[in-house]
Amino acid sequence: MAWITKNSGTMQIERRTEPYLTDEMKRDLEAKVVVRYPTRRASTLPCLHAVQEKYNYIPHQAIEEIGAFLGLPASEVLDTCTFYEMFFTQPRGKYVVWVCQSISCELLGHEKLMHGLEEKLGILPGETTPDGKITLMHAECLGACGGAPCALVSETMHENLTAENLERIIDSLP
Repeated sequence: MAWITKNSGTMQIERRTEPYLTDEMKRDLEAKVVVRYPTRRASTLPCLHAVQEKYNYIPHQAIEEIGAFLGLPASEVLDTCTFYEMFFTQPRGKYVVWVCQSISCELLGHEKLMHGLEEKLGILPGETTPDGKITLMHAECLGACGGAPCALVSETMHENLTAENLERIIDSLP
């Protein structure tokens, strides 16, 4: 089996002149977040959340800026960012649809939900619709096994789903 490699050592990061981690965000993070943790490194996750909340994803330039702000190598911030499924390093849709694939959801029809959405939206898990409206994702577990199968549509949990009622939920998104 061959190793698949990528040229991350020579990767060019798209840059903009204005920082993603603005002075206002730094002041706010310093006053409300960093002071709550025993080390600056420990506040990496809240810093990533703040950037993603503002821009809907975490650009590589922002990862470098967070590293500089916290006094960490950008590689450590990137490792943390890419470890968690909830962080996106590429633009995501206005709405993120997480379809649970835990054992309960799998037994009760998760596959039908996912295939129905793939067909309706014309995308696969991990992709975003061409209009930028919806990003489709698998979730290992959403913690709603009693209401399986379930999906999280942005911040709203939907339980006891069928492919039809999940499609109606998607159709109702503004």
